Amino acid sequence: MRILIAEDDQVLADGLLRALRVAGAAVDHVASGSEADAALMTNTEFDLLILDLGLPKMHGLDVLKKLRGRGSSLPVLILTAADSVEERVKGLDYGADDYMAKPFSLQELEARVRALVRRGMGASSSTIKHGPLIYDQAGRVATIDGKMVELSARELGLLEVLLQRAGRLVSKDHLVERLCEWGEEVSNNAIEVYIHRLRKKIEKGPIRIATVRGLGYCLEKIPG
Repeated sequence: MRILIAEDDQVLADGLLRALRVAGAAVDHVASGSEADAALMTNTEFDLLILDLGLPKMHGLDVLKKLRGRGSSLPVLILTAADSVEERVKGLDYGADDYMAKPFSLQELEARVRALVRRGMGASSSTIKHGPLIYDQAGRVATIDGKMVELSARELGLLEVLLQRAGRLVSKDHLVERLCEWGEEVSNNAIEVYIHRLRKKIEKGPIRIATVRGLGYCLEKIPG
């Protein structure tokens, strides 16, 4: 999953970045409302916005209003001071999907993040099934016929994107956008290497990653 954090408290932002990256997310960070607004206008690949309200240069509520004004349905989790009830109510009225009061539990935040991303993708469960392949997004564990498949963090991220779009073409550029943070250089050749490694581990039985030359990849079930 790809997440944008808009938070001007650097200590808190660093903690969120570390925790969410360990959980397997690609995470980008901005420290002002104007930077958040610019990032949201230019990048449509985010799965979630974690939004502090008391941002410099543009208030978090204004960032939210502009986001919804552009017709975006991107899930938004608001972070707010515990005593700012009025702002929490405004945030929900302006289109936020959830909020957490500071201070908060990182474990709870991670669970809320997973729930919001699932909801944004129209899924009700943390597990994705494709034939004998089952991927648990919460535990970040993949199994085939009940046996765990050992995958690297990058391979897990790649598998997650392909599973979320099983049966549909996924371009290399889209994979790069979904897996990589700002400033992280991953070439199309590197994507081909990751695909090759993933194929060797999961192409068992009626599962394959088909290559559509020059266009991208498609996770398929082989009939019969």
